[in-house]
Formats: sequence, structure tokens, C-alpha cells
Amino acid sequence: MARSNVQRKPETIAPASHTPPLLPADSDDSLLTQHLQRYLKPDDIAHVMEAYRYSAAAHEGQMRKSGEPYISHPVTVACILAELHLDPQALMAALLHDVMEDTGATHANLSARFGKTVAELVDGVSKLDKIEFQTATHAQAENFRKMLLAMSQDVRVILIKLADRLHNMRTIEVMAPEKRVRIARETLDIYAPIANRLGLNRIYQELEDLSFEQVYPMRQRVLLRSVKAARGNRKEVVGKTLEAMREHLAKNGVVAEVSGREKHLYSIYKKMQERVGTFSQVFDIYGFRVIVPDTASCYAALGVLHALYKPIPGKIKDYIAMPKANGYQSLHTTLFGSFGTPIEVQIRSRDMHNIAEAGVASHWLYKTSDADLSILQQQTHQWLQRLLEIQSESSDSVEFLENFKVDLFPDEVYVFTPKGKILPLPKGSTAVDFAYAVHTDIGNRCVAVKINHELAPLRSELHNGDHVEIVTAAHAKPNPVWLNYVVTGKARSHIRHCLKIMQSEEAAHLGERLLNQALRALHADMTVIDEARWHKLIREYGMKNQEDILTDIGLGKRLNVVVARQLLALSEDAAEKSSKPLGHITIRGTEGMAVQFAKCCRPIPGDPILGFINKGKGLVIHTHDCTTIGKFRHDPEKWLDVEWDPETKRLFKVALKITVANERGVLAKVAAAISESGSNIDNIAMEGDDGGVYSSMNFTVQVEDRIHLAALMRSLRKVPEVVRLSRVKGTSHESRQ
Repeated sequence: MARSNVQRKPETIAPASHTPPLLPADSDDSLLTQHLQRYLKPDDIAHVMEAYRYSAAAHEGQMRKSGEPYISHPVTVACILAELHLDPQALMAALLHDVMEDTGATHANLSARFGKTVAELVDGVSKLDKIEFQTATHAQAENFRKMLLAMSQDVRVILIKLADRLHNMRTIEVMAPEKRVRIARETLDIYAPIANRLGLNRIYQELEDLSFEQVYPMRQRVLLRSVKAARGNRKEVVGKTLEAMREHLAKNGVVAEVSGREKHLYSIYKKMQERVGTFSQVFDIYGFRVIVPDTASCYAALGVLHALYKPIPGKIKDYIAMPKANGYQSLHTTLFGSFGTPIEVQIRSRDMHNIAEAGVASHWLYKTSDADLSILQQQTHQWLQRLLEIQSESSDSVEFLENFKVDLFPDEVYVFTPKGKILPLPKGSTAVDFAYAVHTDIGNRCVAVKINHELAPLRSELHNGDHVEIVTAAHAKPNPVWLNYVVTGKARSHIRHCLKIMQSEEAAHLGERLLNQALRALHADMTVIDEARWHKLIREYGMKNQEDILTDIGLGKRLNVVVARQLLALSEDAAEKSSKPLGHITIRGTEGMAVQFAKCCRPIPGDPILGFINKGKGLVIHTHDCTTIGKFRHDPEKWLDVEWDPETKRLFKVALKITVANERGVLAKVAAAISESGSNIDNIAMEGDDGGVYSSMNFTVQVEDRIHLAALMRSLRKVPEVVRLSRVKGTSHESRQ
């Protein structure tokens, strides 16, 4: 296997906060040529240099804010990628990545001159400056969406973008302070985690440190001074530890390179935040790395070091048996050093080290057919495919970006499927996240979960080593409550997508009923409307099909009477003369999300009710005496006459306030009376005990209708301790319409 060009000096302890950049900032064409000659053939170098000349001519006369010719930026980006030994097409795209954005070059120009692949890479990196967006947030989100979708087709897009961002961060000092902070925050939130997710360790760490310096300049300076001071104080500790580790490994026949390294500044800062401590409490600012020939030697080295220094319980992590999602493999252990100071050690093989440093780019940097690299490429491909799934089910770019951010968790838990397969999930994942990670259909139809062979709630958080089995039902559907606790972007996007489809289908059914009601008032029905009339209306509204119009009616975005008149081609006067009262809409209680029952008054079958069209929510049902609907009574277009279907088959929530005597066991007696009446208790709230003779309890119970409620209240009044009982309406602050 080819080795990295970087010369390693194991005894050197490099301060991470001053890690030399991947390349000098003042690159030019000769420096570019120098890097290309290290690994490219002469023909390939000629193609790359042609792209350089094209870019130099296109950017001629343009200057960076630093005062340098603009061409210095694309050249440096190309050189950063050359360090990763990327192919000629990627280097050409890097040199041309700004020409579509900043010059007159077009996709067609680039495609004709440099090939379709190079043009598409450039297009994937380019921003969408020519499209107008409602807000800066939408513009930023749409840029990310386009870039990430291009990345899902070709990972080189994001490698070019990361190199571009790295050089921009190195030269960010010339920007205005507000812009520096905004760009640095964006880098911390999006680009550094992507670099980490792709295993590009050096780029990831440098992006974090450069951003840290801009976002928290005072903290960065103070921490840097503390690290410099500690460097001298701990030099003896590190030197003796290195010597002891090398000696014991050699004595036990383990061939190994041992080196000490100082952790990069932002990782030390994150440790301080996690532990809510000061710098003096972060002992492991130095880490030790042991590189051995193969996997078996990793475990042998671990045994030797555990014999040398006592391991700290719970601080051993085996990322070889369970690799991270980005392909990273290592053994991590924290030991009590010779001076009583905790020391962190990473043990890995040479191949694992190559992947740890270059991640997905190791495909180009180390030409090999190793299974490790093919697994890494497979994992990266799976992640990119998940991006496509998330985007296909996100209604807009802001939602896509939100779901994508959620998926960039660096910490993971490892759980087992029923067949014993290990499944990595972000830390904090629940059983629902697991269900969607196994398969979308499993997630959509899950109803229960067994964790370690015991039933548990779906919101249960998973931990390392859990054995998880999902129980499904054929007709189950996602619950909107799941959105409150899922953490993976895949689960969130699938749930939202499914709920939107469910709402659209239910709204379309309701819209059809509302339209039929309006047509009957105009002495017509759906059968008299021909296809030509529907097609004409679809074109006028700019809709895709008839169902979209019905959905809009059901969601309250269009009035049923207006659509009915347009379908019948009646003028306002003719419609008024021919119309009769609209009549009632029958409410069954099973309409789903298209019909909502107001929580302010909680209507149940038997209550006189009114329906209000709430734009975007559909039909909201209130009791006729609900205090929140007074302002709509004088707006007839807002409300509809509705009535209960005699055969409603569901339970409805009702709020009851019960005043009871303060006696032992009274709550159990009240709960028993509710249960014996065939009702379920949904919620109980006790009002503050002031030490008096009586207390108040607020129950939310489930009943079938007013008759069922009356029977329940009669049963409760028979409980001797019940002093007062009433149904509560109009006091909730939920869902005010």
C-alpha cells in the first residue's frame, strides 16, 4: 500500500492549535505544478493546467479582499485537494469552482471544454445567486440543499466545498467582524461536522479551531495561553510516559510507533463545556497514539498498556469491532499515568490510521482494494442515499437543512437488531429512530418495542448494547407526537412526509363533502360537472389535479361555495337566485387530521356544534356556546353548520372538575368509579393542597357521547367523598382559534 507523503516523527509532540496548514496560503501555478507532479501523469497534469489557465483568464483583474489576485484562491483550493491525491477532474473543478458564479462562464461552456463531469462538479459547488428568495435563511438553506444533493451524486462536490471553506477561513481576517462571526458559526454548524462525518480529520480540526477563534476570540486567546503554559509544565510527564510505553511494548514483542499529540484547541474547549469545569480540570489535553501493523496487534498492545497503567473503568471504547459511521476504527482507553494523571490512548493499525486521517478521501490517497476502504465507501454511500431520502420527503429547503443538521451527530450508540446485526445510531436515539433506521415501513407501522426482551415505550432512549425488537401492526400510522422525541433526520423526514400525505388524503375527503354540500345548495351535484370543466379550473388555479383542489377546500384554503360556482360557471347574481341553504355537514369523528376538535371546549356527540374553516388546519369543531368563537359569528364565510353522525364510533375527551373531601383513598375511589362507567382516564391534575377540608381534582376522561358522560357523572356523584362535580368548558389555553 502507498504511504502518506507526510514524514512522521513519533517522538515529536505537535501543538494542535498550531498544526501547520495543509498547504501554504501563497500558492501559485508553480506550486500547483509541484503538487501535481507528486502523483499525476503528465497528460493529467496538462489537463489540470489547462483549467488553471482558463480560470486565470476568467478571473483576470479580480482581486480578493486581502489584495491578492483572485486566482490565488482556486489554486490553493486545488492544492489542498492535491494533498489528498484527488483525481484530475476534481482538481479541474476546484480551479474552476468560482467561474460560473463570478464570471461570464456557463455550464455549457465548461461542459464543452472540460467535459460534463467537471461542469457538474462546478455547478454543484456554485451558489444560487441568480434566484430570488424570500429571506437570507431560505437562500442559505437552498444553497446547502443543492450542494448536498450534488454531493449525494458525487462526493467530490463536498470535498471541493470543504477545501474552499478551509481557505476562506484561513483568510477570513479581512472580512467585517459581523460577517466573520456569521461565516464561522456556519462552519461550526455545518462544514466542520460534514468533514468529521466524512472522516477528514485534519480538515475537520482546522475548521473547528479557525471558527473558534472568530466566534469566541477572548475564550480562544485565554485557552491558548493556558495550553502554552501547560505545555512546558507537562513536558516531563509526556516524555516519561512515551518512554515507558515504547519500552513495555517492545519488551512484549509488539511492534509499534508511539507518539504524543496535543489535542486541538476547540476539542479542549468542548471538554471543558461538557464537564462544566476549568482548564485545570481537563487533564487529558495530551493524547497518545499507538500505531501497529494489524488488528491482532491492536488488542495485544491494549493488554500490554493495561498491564503498565491501570485503566479507568468505563473509559474503554472498541471502535474496531464497532466502527463509527464515518469508517473510523481504533481502540480508545484512558489510563492512570505514572504521575496519577489520566492519559488517553488510541491504538490502531496503519490502515486504520490512514482512514482516520483521510476518511472518504483515503479512496484516492491510498490506492488499495482493502475491504476496510470498500466498507467505508459503502457506509458513505448509504449516508448520501439517506440525504436523498430526506430531501425527497422535505417540503422545503429549510426543513431539509433542519433534518440534515440533526443527522450530523458525532456521538453514537450501538444497538443490536433481533438477528444480531449491530446498528449505529446518534446518541439520544429512541426506539422510533431505530425502527426507521431498519426500514421506512417498519417505522411507519411500529406500535410497540421490546428492549432487551421487555416491553418499553416507543420514546425510550437507547443505550449501547441494547437488543431492540420492533412490534408492528398492518394498519398502524405514524403519530405526530413522535416528532417531539425522534433525533435522526431520516425518522423526522419520513414522519413529516407520512403525516402530510395522511392530512392531504383526509383533507381531500372532507373537501369533497364540502364541495358536494355547496353544489347541492346550487341545485346540482358532482355528476353534472364534466372533465373539461374540471380541467379548465385546474389550469386557472395552477394545480396539478382535481384532488389538489379538494385538498385546498378541506384545509380551508379555498371556499367550497366559490369553487362550486366556478365549476357551474354561474355569475354571483345567478348563484344567489338559484341557491338554497347549504345544509349540514355530518361529523363522524373518524375524519382524522382534516377535522379537529377544539381543545378550548372539547365537543362530544350530543353537544350542539359549529364548524369553523381555519386556513391550513381544515375544519375545527366547537360547541355552539364556546367563548372563543364569538369574533367569528359575524363572518358567515368562516363557519359552517355541522351535526353529529348518529353512529360515531370513537372516544372523545372531556374535562371534569371534582371537589372531594380530604380523606385517605379518595383518589382510588374516584378512579374506580370512572373505570366502572366504561371510561378511560387521560390525565389527572391535583390543585394545591392548602390544608383545608376539601381538595379539587381535574380529570380529562374519554367518553362516547353526552349520554355516556351523564352516566359517568351519576356514578361519580354516588361516591360519598365527592362534594361538587362539573364539566369544564372554555378555560383551556390550548388551540385558541
